[in-house]
This record gives sequence, structure tokens and C-alpha cells, in this order.
Amino acid sequence: MKGLLKFLKPYTKESILAPAFKLIEALLDLIVPLIIADIINNGIKNGDKQYVILRFVFLIALAVMGLLFSITAQFFSARAAVGFATALRKELFAHIQNFTHEKLDRFGTETLITRLTGDVAQLQNGVNMVLRLLLRSPFIVFGAMIMAFTINVKAALIFAVSIPVLTGVVFLIMTITIPLYKKVQGNLDGILLTTRENLTGVRVIRAFCREEEEIAEFDQKNDAYTKLNLFVGRLSALLNPATYVLINIATCVLFWKAGGSVFEGSMEQGDVVALYNYMAQMIVELVKLASLIITMNKALACADRVSVVLKEDAGMEYKGGDTFAGKTGEESDLIVRFKDVSFTYGGASEAALSHISFDVKEGETVGIIGGTGSGKSTLVNLIPRFFDVSEGKLEVFGRDVKDYAKGELIKGIGIVPQKAVLFAGTIRDNLLWGNENATDGELMKAVETSQSAEIVKKKEGGLDAFVEQGGKNFSGGQKQRLTIARALVKNPKILILDDSSSALDYATDLKLRRALKEKEGGMTVFIVSQRTASIRYADRIVVLDDGEIAGCGTHEELLENCVVYREIHESQSAKEKEVTA
Repeated sequence: MKGLLKFLKPYTKESILAPAFKLIEALLDLIVPLIIADIINNGIKNGDKQYVILRFVFLIALAVMGLLFSITAQFFSARAAVGFATALRKELFAHIQNFTHEKLDRFGTETLITRLTGDVAQLQNGVNMVLRLLLRSPFIVFGAMIMAFTINVKAALIFAVSIPVLTGVVFLIMTITIPLYKKVQGNLDGILLTTRENLTGVRVIRAFCREEEEIAEFDQKNDAYTKLNLFVGRLSALLNPATYVLINIATCVLFWKAGGSVFEGSMEQGDVVALYNYMAQMIVELVKLASLIITMNKALACADRVSVVLKEDAGMEYKGGDTFAGKTGEESDLIVRFKDVSFTYGGASEAALSHISFDVKEGETVGIIGGTGSGKSTLVNLIPRFFDVSEGKLEVFGRDVKDYAKGELIKGIGIVPQKAVLFAGTIRDNLLWGNENATDGELMKAVETSQSAEIVKKKEGGLDAFVEQGGKNFSGGQKQRLTIARALVKNPKILILDDSSSALDYATDLKLRRALKEKEGGMTVFIVSQRTASIRYADRIVVLDDGEIAGCGTHEELLENCVVYREIHESQSAKEKEVTA
């Protein structure tokens, strides 16, 4: 939690004023029992109505002042808590955005969403409660004890004994519940994972009639979460009855001792009422403190989870030296060079890529093919430095990818991932991700090259046609073509198509490849595909098998020299003949 306090620094004034006003309000509350005792001992005892009325007016004034101080404290604490949560959420989101793909995979989308939303909300509530009550409740409790000593020392000893006992009970329950609240939040991650998978894969679930099984799995996780939450809640709930029992026992002892003193004449009746009021104030504040501790336990558990994410380094270091300026020219026309590159995912026992070496010149079209899990996507993801190579060296535009400043290398690279993703808005909004200053002419040129012109023209509004969340109002092939158009708007030097035409028919796929080939500017294209038909006309084809290069050459050369490529091609040709027949 200490590491998160820096987000409260801009709100130092509010963080001081909130508890300060609460302490003033608490001080006013501590004065009230003395005034009531004075009314009983002097006003009522002597039958002085005017004295009673004046003291009553004074009590009303104290109540109004206390209300104003309380509202002011609430304003400052709420402002500090909301500002703290806003700053923390921004920092957390920005930090997550800098994570490598490997770190994102390791944490998981579900837990990151929970920490960014639910955990931060718990922290906001915790900060708000702490600023208002953390000092006020103990101040009232110990203040009541001190005021009791000013009234009667013997009776005040009851306060001195009960407070340490109550404190011990509070800390015992707190020690037990904090680790359990962390486990509760962890179970919530699991529920979110199941929910997300079910909502995104609802069509697959229905296709396989798995609704009942998925409902049963969700119920199981939800029941486990509920049971643990109830168990922790019951433990935390023990604070209230425990404090009530102890305070009521103390109250009974107080009446017993004070009653005897009144009978003996060593204490007045008003003093007994004042002592009882102080005991009642302790009851109220200890109940508040119990609630605060429950909230603090949740907040501390969430703080640990958020801190783990913030302490995690982004995973990559940037020298900040070179900026993107295209190829160096004076060296060669090489655009990409793999020099004995190997790559292993974190925690994996075997390398995903081993000893990869090949060069790519400007304007070349390179096909990447291989079986499932052969490392095709991993290979192209190294080019924009989504991952760092484990061994060897990777050069892009004549420089080591590690020498580029943050965000500079990606400026010259356009990427179309395997899963086509469109964002809610319009087609224009999505295309402008490639270049926010692009004109309508440039947008339409990219649309035509990607074979998306027909899509745009048929949609009402054209480029301003509405796109639902995730592009749900577009088919798979339409989304793929629009994501290719988005990358082309960027006018990149390198275009990476990571199996991004899998939903296209052969005719559209052929038109797309021809349009890319004819595009001006000498763009270098990497095409990752499962189909030999999509890459057969590439200048060079790299065949991967179990993370290693099994062959490299043209379509004709590989048919003669590469067994892996020949098997892939023949199996697909056989399927095409079966479909035709």
C-alpha cells in the first residue's frame, strides 16, 4: 500500500483537511456529555429553567457546527479518494499498455480487468473511509476514556481495561481476514474468466449444446466464491457482536460502580449520565471502526494485487537512440535480417524458434507457412518487437530492433493480426487508426487495395457507416479486409499479414495479393498463411517445422526440395479436387 500513497500526493491538502475537520467534529461530540451532566447537576437539580434552556441552545449550536464540519470533511475525503482512484487507474492502464505480449498472456485479461476496475474501486472506498474514520474513531474512544478520568478516576478504570481488550479482538480478526480477502478477489478473477469465455464463445457453446455444462461450471465457481465470501463475511461480522458484548459488560460494571458512588455521595447523577454517554459513544465508534476495518482489509488485499501489476516491469528496455527513418540506404537494400535468431517463451521448456536466419529485401513478398504450432506468428511478431529474441540478432531497416526508441520502429510497420478486431464507431474511425490525418481519397485507396470497396459502398453512410462493438455487424471476411485497409492507410514500409485472409475466398484472396503487389512505394509484405495458394506467388517462401526452417525458396523450388512444403501443398490440392468433384 505504501507504494500507492504517491497517488495521494496531489491531494495532500485534502488528505490533511478531511481528518482535521473530522477531529474537530469529534471534539465537539466529546463536549456534549459534559454539558448534559452540567444540565442535570446544576439546572435540573436546582430547578433553573433558564440555565437548562441556555445549555440546550448551546447543544443545538454544537450539533449545527458538527454537521458543517462533517460535511466539509466528507467533501475533502471524497475529492481525495476520487482523485487518488483516477490517478491510480490512469497509471495502471498506461502501465498495462506497455506490457509485452508475454506479460499480458501471463497475467491474463480477466485479472487485469478486475484489478483495473473492481480493485481500484475498493481502494477508492477504502481511502474515503480511512480519511474520515481512521483518526476519528480512535480519537473518540481514547478521548472518551480521558474525559471519563476527569469525571471519576475509579469509574474511568473500566474504560482503561475495556479498550485494550477490544483492540486485541479487532486485530485478531483483522489478521485472519486480510489473506482471505485476497483469496476472494482471486476467485472473482476465475468467475470473470468463465463469464468472458462464455460470452465471447456463446455461438460455439450453443453449436455443441454445452449450455448446461457451462452453467454448471459457472455455478460451481460462483458457489465457491459465495461460500468463501460468506465465510470471510461471518468472520468480519464477529467484530460487531464481539464489541457489543464487551462494551455492554463494561457498561454493566460501570453502572454497578457508579451507582455505588452515587449512593455514597461521592458522585453526582449527571456524572453517571455523562459516563454512560461516553460509553455509548465508544459503542458507536467501535461499530464504525469494525466496518472501517472490514473495508480496510478489502482495500489492503486489493492494494497488494494492484501493486503486483505496477511493480512488474514492462518487459522491454528502450535505448531511445534511433528514430524511424526507413532503411539506411548506404548499407544495402535489406529491410529485415534474421541472424541465427532463437526465441523461447517465458516458462517454456523448449524454444518456439531455433536458429532462424534469412534476409528480406525491399519490395519483396515473403510467405511464411508451416504446421500448427510451428512458430509462424511468433516469427513475424519478432519484427515489430512484440517479443525480444532470446538469442541471435534481428535487424529491421539496417538497425538492431533493440536500438530503436520506444514507439519508433512500429511507425514503419503495418500489422494485421490473426483475429480481426474492429472498434465501436464508424468505418472511418477504424481506418484513421492507421493515419489520423488521412484524407478521404487515401482512405478509399486503402479500401480498394484491400478489396473492401464493395463493403463500404453497400453500407449506409459509406465511410461513416456504424461499426458495432467488435465489428459484430460485419462478417469475418469483411472484418479481415477492413483491418487490412486500416494497416494500408498507415502506408507502411513493411506489411505483416498474420493469417489475415483465412476468411476470404480464393478469388478475393488472389485479387488482394495482386493489388498489394501493384501498390506503389516498394512495400515489403510478410504473408503468414496455412494455404499454399495464398503464398505460391510470393518472391520467397519460408517453411517452418517445429520452430526451425525446413525450407526457403520459391513455390517451384520448394515443391522439388522441401518435403514439408510438398506434403502441405499436396494435401490441400487433394482437398480442393475432392471439393471440385
